[in-house]
Amino acid sequence: MATNVAELRLGDLFVREGLIDADQLKDALQDAKEGGTRVGYSLVKLGFVGENELTRMLSKQYRLPAVDLEKVEVDPKIYKLIDGDMAYQHLVLPLRRVGRTLTVAMANPSEMEAIDVLRFKTRYDIEPVIVGEYTLRKHLEKYYGVSEEQVEDLLGDFLEEDLEFVEEEEEDENLAALEAMVDAAPVVKFINGLLTDAVRKGVSDIHIEPYEKDIRVRYRLDGKLYEVMKPPMKMKAALVSRIKILADLDIAERRVPQDGRIKLRMKRKVVDFRVSTLPVIFGEKIVMRILDAGNLTFDLSSFGFEPQAEKEFMDAIANPYGMVLVTGPTGSGKTTTLYSALSQINDESVNIMTAEDPVEYNLYGINQVLVREEIGMGFAAALRAFLRQDPNIIMVGEIRDLETGSIAIKAALTGHLVLSTLHTNDTPSTITRMVDMGLEPFNLAAALNCLTAQRLLRKICSECKAETTYTEEFLNAAKIPLDWAGSHTFYKGEGCDACDGSGFKGRQGLYEVLLVNSKIRKAIMSGAGTDELREVALDNGMLTLRMDGLKKVERGATTLEEVIKETSTND
Repeated sequence: MATNVAELRLGDLFVREGLIDADQLKDALQDAKEGGTRVGYSLVKLGFVGENELTRMLSKQYRLPAVDLEKVEVDPKIYKLIDGDMAYQHLVLPLRRVGRTLTVAMANPSEMEAIDVLRFKTRYDIEPVIVGEYTLRKHLEKYYGVSEEQVEDLLGDFLEEDLEFVEEEEEDENLAALEAMVDAAPVVKFINGLLTDAVRKGVSDIHIEPYEKDIRVRYRLDGKLYEVMKPPMKMKAALVSRIKILADLDIAERRVPQDGRIKLRMKRKVVDFRVSTLPVIFGEKIVMRILDAGNLTFDLSSFGFEPQAEKEFMDAIANPYGMVLVTGPTGSGKTTTLYSALSQINDESVNIMTAEDPVEYNLYGINQVLVREEIGMGFAAALRAFLRQDPNIIMVGEIRDLETGSIAIKAALTGHLVLSTLHTNDTPSTITRMVDMGLEPFNLAAALNCLTAQRLLRKICSECKAETTYTEEFLNAAKIPLDWAGSHTFYKGEGCDACDGSGFKGRQGLYEVLLVNSKIRKAIMSGAGTDELREVALDNGMLTLRMDGLKKVERGATTLEEVIKETSTND
């Protein structure tokens, strides 16, 4: 879309008012030219002006009243007077009708062609009012759903022929016939675009959530969920069916949760999507976990371990026998840490076997087994089978019960290195949790090599990193020592295009590594509680999660808020 004279005048008005400078106007004009939008939209998108300032200036320029769409709820009978394609094409939204006059929100009321088209289509006189393009586009999506142009943007530089769903098993005829029906629908292009866009942006999860009057799509990026769009309600059934067919799930079953997997080839790389469906009151919620091996790194040195903690962890996994446990909540990166540990010790001289639920990444040279509780192939059964397969190293996805824990400890005590995970908050509580399961303290003390608790923190965006300060009240509430705070400089991200305005880009680990030495073993065998075990570990030089986080704050890698959010004041 070429930049017109009216837009140049609008930009000049902003410069004259002192709201932007000449360089910012130049950047906005360039962005508008590249994106095919109006300069006002680019000014708001780039953060140079607020939407309210834009509408005030537009109102002044065109001598028309402005409207705040956030305070307006449009009657379906009114906005359905025109279809979505026309609304997106001319950037218009009908608001209300009085007699023969239809009030219409417009981003560019000087576009007489749009007014003529609306008059012809609706048979009403048109009364334009001003609204910012940024807000208008958001409300068009609310009322009319996703436009064809937005779907094209999702695909980016990928063509339809660049994408191929990789089938792992042959489908039966009924499923193939149903897939052909869904393939004929516009939803196919939407799903392709959604998956492609999420992979390109480095998203970890896609959430598709049905509500009473709309569908919400959210991305989890760097651990935080963001709403990205609201597809039209008429798409709901086809969208769910399409994803279920791709994941080889039963599309007729809507009452129970289902789990599946999608393989998508994007040009030369294959990305796995782990699909989970859950019946909710307005349909089925779908969550897709993106497993992109191309973005996976197994370099432990880049994870964020402090030097001493990294050395202790590496020493523990270098032992020929014993147990190494990694703990933390879901989504804290435990599996990636274990995979990285396995990659350090994986060579042709050792037999490595894993029991996982599910198998997230395929690792060459490692025998990976998918746990399936419904057929009796649980973690305990897999472990028993492993011990008859001459293993050197065993990884158990999770120790959930006494039986699995007992077999794992027996393996660790009989010449095998055992790696596993547990859901606990920190390393000392892991020991008391295992004792509570019914495991004998003397066996635990003999088997354990190392315990690691971890979290994931968002990193400050390097493009918009700036110094910041905290009030004394904030520091006291978070139990941050004032003398420590006074001797360090704090940073935050101000928000920019590189980080989509969040101030954060990427994540790194936060680690608490407890090396099990003779003092810890004595404490375990004496029946020490969590607090006593923590004291012994601290005396031995262990950094708690909070201490490790503050070291990353000292280096300017993350913010104090991130550390406070992920760690306890007791750490």
